[in-house]
Amino acid sequence: MANNVFDLAELRKLIDEQAAVPPRQAEAAPADEHEALTFPPVLLASDAELARAVPAVPLVADAIRLTAWTGERAVGPDGHLGESDAAAAAARFGLSAARLRLVWIVAVNTGLLRITAGRAARGPLSMQLTVEATLEFWDGVVMDVLDRADEGLTGSAVVDGHLAEMLATIYSVRSGVATANLARGILQSHEVACAPGAAEMRRLAAALPAELLEALSLLTYCGLVEQTPAGRTALTPLGVWAVRRDLLREGHDAPTAEEVEVFADLSAAELVEALVKGTATQSAVAGWLERRPPESAARDLVAIAATGTAGQRGAVGAILEELGPEAEAPVREALDEPLLRRYAASWLHIRDLPAPSLGSEDHTWLAVDSLAALLHLSGPAATRLDPPEDLVKLVAEMPAVGHPDTIAVLDLLARRHDDESVAKAARKAAMKARSLQHTKLG
Repeated sequence: MANNVFDLAELRKLIDEQAAVPPRQAEAAPADEHEALTFPPVLLASDAELARAVPAVPLVADAIRLTAWTGERAVGPDGHLGESDAAAAAARFGLSAARLRLVWIVAVNTGLLRITAGRAARGPLSMQLTVEATLEFWDGVVMDVLDRADEGLTGSAVVDGHLAEMLATIYSVRSGVATANLARGILQSHEVACAPGAAEMRRLAAALPAELLEALSLLTYCGLVEQTPAGRTALTPLGVWAVRRDLLREGHDAPTAEEVEVFADLSAAELVEALVKGTATQSAVAGWLERRPPESAARDLVAIAATGTAGQRGAVGAILEELGPEAEAPVREALDEPLLRRYAASWLHIRDLPAPSLGSEDHTWLAVDSLAALLHLSGPAATRLDPPEDLVKLVAEMPAVGHPDTIAVLDLLARRHDDESVAKAARKAAMKARSLQHTKLG
């Protein structure tokens, strides 16, 4: 998948789907540098049902037929059919040159065909596969398709550039997305990523609808998308499986409904503990909240965070972010809790509810607390160190705010931050914090 993902919160405003849950930033860090996202849980078809559907995908069926037709014949230096053979194959199967090339690549890369010493012949793969092997084959087919985006897969540079993002968007809206809204989302994403001029944006806006329809036709041929009865674009069951697999490879949180269901009946304390330990991710939160009145859930969570660790406060904060003004009463009561008053005030402010103002020291305290949460987390989140910008200035302010974990956070930054100026500032601030601590104890 591409490193950029649509701003799905913005795209959702364009989509008339109130039931859609847009991805949000996840607690766990991805394998590479882009931000991890949490996607709504999905229902997967059974592995057996999915495996039975693979040979019927037009792209796969054509790859199998092309393999039988090819038999054994010479190929060009580039490993593709020669011009006359390619023309014959295209005519035989009713394929454009571009689609024939894609079918050939899939047949070769998946092992249906093998090229040796300038000749193509039937490869080691037979379609008489186990269910597991068939799904692995399908995963390879989809990877071949998505990898072609860098080489002009759809014929539209802008669609190819945002193909993975588009599929992630469709994945997040199970009932389908209108083509006009997909086009608008692609244009918005392209404008942010590439900053084209006004004239270029007008040209793209005029050309994109037709290009997108052609791209969706190709993705339909590849077995990834289909049209709903309402005329929207949705992922096929095989598309859901494949896109989820790719999202997981990229380090995103893309659970199945069964995976989140196991957390739905936990107590508040058990859910918080699971989030801290990394056995649950943010995707478990929505299902858990659906089983509880918002005010009751918030009150239980506030009680945990009021006497808990920074890790527990961070987990509670992530859950409370999913609640709206209906949880105001217990959050407002948290203004009287020393360790929670800043979180409570921030939560109320964000929802335009009356709340005490927060000063710069309060924001520094919150930054320390957020970093302190890393000291308590297990799993991928425990390795993430993504503090705010202008960290040198923030580090210098940390000793004065009186957070109980200040020294531990500064030691963490001194040991693990890549920027030597930050590490140096953290060591200096840690010495100052220890000096202040000794003075108070004295």
